[in-house]
Amino acid sequence: MMKKSISASKASLVLFLCQMISALDVPLDSKLLEELSQPPTITQQSPKDYIVDPRENIVIQCEAKGKPPPSFSWTRNGTHFDIDKDAQVTMKPNSGTLVINIMNGGKAEAYEGVYQCTARNERGAAISNNIVIRPSRSPLWTKEKLEPNQVREGDSLVLHCRPPVGLPPPIIFWMDNAFQRLPQSERVSQGLNGDLYFSNVQPEDTREDYICYARFNHTQTIQQKQPISVKVFSMDSLNDTIAANLSDTDIYGAKPVTERQPILLTPTGSTSTKVELRGNVLLLECIAAGLPTPVIRWIKEGGELPANRTFFENFKKTLKIIDVSEADSGNYKCIARNILGSAHHVISVTVKAAPYWITAPRNLVLSPGEDGTLICRANGNPKPNISWLANGVPIAIAPEDPSRKVDGDTIIFSHVQERSSAVYQCNASNEYGYLLANAFVNVLAEPPRILTPANKLYQVIADSPALLDCAYFGSPKPEIEWFKGVKGSILRGDEYVFHDNGTLEIPVAQKDSTGTYTCVARNELGKIQNEVRLEVKDPTMIIKQPEYKVIQRYGQVSFECIIKHDFTLLPTVIWLKDNDELPDDERFLVGKDNLTIMNVTDKDDGTYTCIVNTTLDSVSASAVLTVVAAPPTPAIIYARPNPPFDLELTGQLERSVELSWIPGDENNSPITNFVIEYEDGLHEPGVWHYQTEVPGTQTTVQLKLSPYVNYSFRVIAVNEIGRSQPSEPSEQYLTKSANPDENPSNVQGIGSEPDNLVITWESLKGFQSNGPGLQYKVSWRQKDVDDEWTSVIVANVSKYIVSGTPTFVPYEIKVQALNDLGYAPEPSEVIGHSGEDLPMVAPGNVQVHVINSTLAKVHWDPVPLKTVRGHLQGYKVYYWKVQSLSRRSRRHVEKKILTFRGNKTFGMLPGLEPFSSYKLNVRVVNGKGEGPASPDKVFKTPEGVPSSPSFLKITNPTLDSLTLEWGSPTHPNGVLTSYILKFQPINNTHELGPLVEIRIPANESSLILKNLNYSTRYKFYFNAQTSVGSGSQITEEAVTIMDEVQPLYPRIRNVTTAAAETYANISWEYEGPDHANFYVEYGVAGSKEDWKKEIVNGSRSFFVLKGLTPGTAYKVRVGAEGLSGFRSSEDVFETGPAMASRQVDIATQGWFIGLMCAVALLILILLIVCFIRRNKGGKYPVKEKEDAHADPEIQPMKEDDGTFGEYSDAEDHKPLKKGSRTPSDRTVKKEDSDDSLVDYGEGVNGQFNEDGSFIGQYSGKKEKEPAEGNESSEAPSPVNAMNSFV
Repeated sequence: MMKKSISASKASLVLFLCQMISALDVPLDSKLLEELSQPPTITQQSPKDYIVDPRENIVIQCEAKGKPPPSFSWTRNGTHFDIDKDAQVTMKPNSGTLVINIMNGGKAEAYEGVYQCTARNERGAAISNNIVIRPSRSPLWTKEKLEPNQVREGDSLVLHCRPPVGLPPPIIFWMDNAFQRLPQSERVSQGLNGDLYFSNVQPEDTREDYICYARFNHTQTIQQKQPISVKVFSMDSLNDTIAANLSDTDIYGAKPVTERQPILLTPTGSTSTKVELRGNVLLLECIAAGLPTPVIRWIKEGGELPANRTFFENFKKTLKIIDVSEADSGNYKCIARNILGSAHHVISVTVKAAPYWITAPRNLVLSPGEDGTLICRANGNPKPNISWLANGVPIAIAPEDPSRKVDGDTIIFSHVQERSSAVYQCNASNEYGYLLANAFVNVLAEPPRILTPANKLYQVIADSPALLDCAYFGSPKPEIEWFKGVKGSILRGDEYVFHDNGTLEIPVAQKDSTGTYTCVARNELGKIQNEVRLEVKDPTMIIKQPEYKVIQRYGQVSFECIIKHDFTLLPTVIWLKDNDELPDDERFLVGKDNLTIMNVTDKDDGTYTCIVNTTLDSVSASAVLTVVAAPPTPAIIYARPNPPFDLELTGQLERSVELSWIPGDENNSPITNFVIEYEDGLHEPGVWHYQTEVPGTQTTVQLKLSPYVNYSFRVIAVNEIGRSQPSEPSEQYLTKSANPDENPSNVQGIGSEPDNLVITWESLKGFQSNGPGLQYKVSWRQKDVDDEWTSVIVANVSKYIVSGTPTFVPYEIKVQALNDLGYAPEPSEVIGHSGEDLPMVAPGNVQVHVINSTLAKVHWDPVPLKTVRGHLQGYKVYYWKVQSLSRRSRRHVEKKILTFRGNKTFGMLPGLEPFSSYKLNVRVVNGKGEGPASPDKVFKTPEGVPSSPSFLKITNPTLDSLTLEWGSPTHPNGVLTSYILKFQPINNTHELGPLVEIRIPANESSLILKNLNYSTRYKFYFNAQTSVGSGSQITEEAVTIMDEVQPLYPRIRNVTTAAAETYANISWEYEGPDHANFYVEYGVAGSKEDWKKEIVNGSRSFFVLKGLTPGTAYKVRVGAEGLSGFRSSEDVFETGPAMASRQVDIATQGWFIGLMCAVALLILILLIVCFIRRNKGGKYPVKEKEDAHADPEIQPMKEDDGTFGEYSDAEDHKPLKKGSRTPSDRTVKKEDSDDSLVDYGEGVNGQFNEDGSFIGQYSGKKEKEPAEGNESSEAPSPVNAMNSFV
């Protein structure tokens, strides 16, 4: 009995671990939250390592929420901290935040220690992290006697900073006495330890004010080291000194500085080690001495530097790898090289890891009797230790709870009761840190509640999505059902999407979607329902849009904008000109359906837009108006006015002067206005600027002037035709200097690096300086820190860089102009931000909801804004198909990216392939770039309907049967269940007969249809099916034959091909009516490209395909046009390989000509000998001689009929058989000649040459002469013999 009990408990344990228990989400409804009891939750706390300013009060934050509101207590260094006994310590009302008063005589050092806050109510206790309080320290520089550094040109030098040890460590930078940053380069740079390194010194490095500064950010103080003096000696300076004392001429030439190969200044030795924590920034440094200045290069031994996370700083002397992981461990080598050699150093990097969450425990809201789990999983290097606490007490000594069972990193709850409510703490720790997480178990028994207002009205436009809300809460979690109408059935199907939060989505709302919808929420404690109403409106449309118009000046034009809209919506029509409001002019008349412009002028030229708005949608349409000049009256000539003259300056004052002039001729068009321009001869000579303009009736103007400008003026007259030429310039007038009147504009603060702030502005123009010595006072301070302004005065530039700033914090910035006479007015402040850095964390809790086979919705939790480290631009979702679930074959991974702007936490993934496995991850994006990717999330799309079968081919027609062959769908989109074949006869009038349907198993690929009508055309419809439904169909037609002896329809058979290198002879046999028009279709075998088609001229039964590719397999078929598209079956042939020898004409080759000449000479000699012997009455056995000495390649003519002997096979060099002869009818049988022209791609006897004509036989027909044995009865003529050979 005991064994059976133990076995049952183990089985239940496994069952609990396998279950995924989802905690109830409590909506943020104020009324609901007031009614529900809830254990405490820590909402805000100070950082674990809290460095405070000793000059300010210490504020240790601890905020928590809960119902009833929690009470707070503190421990210090592990023991209870009684704040009532310390008058300097107070706790904020309704809060756990401590305020330690240091300003009234207290010392920060007295309150150093480890603090922990506890928030407690009747349902449990939550605890904060251990908060270590330490006051910041900014000690003074120790005094030291600094000797001047005297260095020879070309030598290396290190200026040591050795800053005081502060808390936190200070930021180091080098400046001179004028508070200007010392320029740095590949030769001179600052190391990570703050020292200033010179790879080689140059004479320009001589100075006495090398000053190291240490800035302590917490106390906003800057400590300064004593100035360091550097003097560089060179042969040049020594020669100059001697020459100055002896004579005025150059006596000594400079001795070249000795070049040196690189040596490493830091780090020393050949190897070193470094340990870095996961997620931190790894900084490795190599600085080398040498002349010429060495160049630094970094490599990782046995691997590559991580892409997208590797940066080079300090002129590549510093290797920076962000967000390091264990995979970044290894040996990193820096190589310093110049023309004389190289030096290297290997740094062995080990990446350890403080604990980090894999699965942090989450709050559980359970009903009495339910089961649940708290899971706490963390990783690190070394592996962290997991421990549990209950209400802040180690769980081993906490009060017993029979519903609770601890199994390592998991707490299993079974059959919980209301007394099981508590707050549990999970602590994951190793030697590099710890993680502490609170998660409560809140046992509630609540009937369903619907939080969406009753009878809420939703209005949408047709064909757009509709979202009907049903916010709910209950414990246990209620089930949600939707009904349409009062007595409607429950809503199901693909036309609806049911969201986890209760929302009903109608992706494409139609007019018939209008009606009342009922949401029902039920659990075991009750049931509740709520009704909402949906109205679907017709979309607003512009049925007559404004059109492009060309109108003459002073005419009238009208634009129409006639609309159609839902009668229940009230539209408003707005007209815009060039995307701005219409001019406030009575010439513009806006009617109900149109816009009319009276008395059109040139200014009316532009784009006019009609915008129609309703409460639900908006549409617009635009048209362009072009204004042209009216035809001129021939009697009057209009022209631009002549320029004004006699300009005069009077009444000169410091800030004003009076200008007068005499107008020029109007040229029949009244002058409408005068434009006055000025030139600043002091700052911008030759450049004219607009000053003002006055009406055409005015010839004097009082001009306002700026200080410190040398003015000249000119006047331009303007009439309807255009502008005159400028007048002659007036006399010059120089105004006195004064303080600047204005400050720079467009002041901005944007960081270019994570640790700087780049302040930019638009400099004042020359005349705006109001005097000489223009400079700028740049001031900045960190916002919301209550800090003093830091200011510098810079020359007349437009940028200043503040280094050593925290990453992405706001700054108040102002830039004030000043000159030799004083300052401009106090400038306004602007807000800027220091530089952005890549986001630190990936979005969490990525969830995918597959909506249908091609659409999914992805959700994620937003990252904390403090980890974005920049302006949040949005989130990117990377998703890709892993494999098709039907084919189980992987393919090239093509990642797709969707970007969702702003702080959006969900997005739709369209265009997915059905029945496939996908992966995705989410990344946050700021102005610097993308953050790390979330863990890949795998999801699968359900089955869909398949595509059409890849082909349907009907062959072997008989009197009563047809054979069907098909290919499976290219995209099955699931598991094929069957094929559906439908067919029906077609009569001579193209009317369709009864439809027959056949279901075919999915594993079949052919079918013979029997018992069909003879000589009948059938139409076939064929498609595939999955469990979801039928796919698109493919159609084909075919005809049964009339009888097997004489088919009614034409037939093309015996298609043969004879292929050469680049062309092929196609021939076929045709049976059917005369005057058929044939065509040849061909393509590359195995290719999915469309067939190429060639028309055959006339009714020939042969065709030559040209322009083929050598060594390629082709498919070919022949068809007849005008005969219901009848065509032959496919044939496959292959072109011959490309051979260079075929491009050579053998008849022009020297060796061939010589051989032919030798053979001809030999035959001539034989004939002469034969002739001589015959004259002597003897017989010469020519045939025996030929048989004995015959050339194996070329046989002489036969004696009996004058034809050639047989050619030997190219692979068989044996002498020909004596009895081999060509038949007397001059035909060559296939069995008689193995070496036919087919083997050479040139066709056979009776075939066609390239132009399609017949190839004649090689020898003419000759009457057979009587023979006497094997010898001729008379001597052959030598000429005839040669002709016969040739």
